[in-house]
Amino acid sequence: MGDRRTATFFVISDTDSTYNFLVALAFSQMFNLLCERADTVHDGRLPHHVQVLWDEAANTGQVPQLEKLVAVIRSREVSLCLLYQQLAQCKAIYDKNAETILGNMDSVVFLGGRESSTIKEISENWLGKATISMQTDGRTRGQSESYNQNTQRLGRELMTPAELATMPGDRCILQLRGLPPFYSRKYDLKQHPNYKFTAEADKRNTFDLDRLINRNRRPRPGEEYTVYEATVPEVALTAEDEDILNYDDVDDPDTFA
Repeated sequence: MGDRRTATFFVISDTDSTYNFLVALAFSQMFNLLCERADTVHDGRLPHHVQVLWDEAANTGQVPQLEKLVAVIRSREVSLCLLYQQLAQCKAIYDKNAETILGNMDSVVFLGGRESSTIKEISENWLGKATISMQTDGRTRGQSESYNQNTQRLGRELMTPAELATMPGDRCILQLRGLPPFYSRKYDLKQHPNYKFTAEADKRNTFDLDRLINRNRRPRPGEEYTVYEATVPEVALTAEDEDILNYDDVDDPDTFA
């Protein structure tokens, strides 16, 4: 990874979070190893750009020191794309460091939602305000009729929270660093030339892990395989070794006292 073009997939259950910590550990190791390899082998930049598409980032747990990693990986030809259902998920996991993580992102895409803190954050801090002109007309009837017209310039949110909550499903908001936000249409994935290779377009393209890995398969007649001999130490296990192997309560605070 980083030395040549490759793809790595982390597939986890969306209902069972037992092993989600393994993905967070893998991401942490991956970022550290890529940065170390870029510095020690490739003079600071990997020869092939590594793009990390981190879908369902709220379900993989916390990656240690992610707020520091996002600030340094870009110079090593590594980019990170975090996908959350709402901003509250990122803040719940990384607490005060969530602002640092989001601040290091060069672009933010809002695909729609109704979570109050998310749309309020976007309306007030991301989109800002726009200048509008308000015109008032007045007319007085009587013995001497009069007519007056006033024009004022006021500021209002570019999009209010109510407008963001009711944004059409085929629209999105893109903010690039250094540029005003864009209100745009979402790209129709069905128009992509490679859409025909997806499982949604053709069920025959569905990825089936069991077809690649057969955990119960035995060697067939005539198939070559390697036999490894396992050696048993001549010295028997000590009483201390037996205690370590048989101990199953790792949460005991007096274990290593």
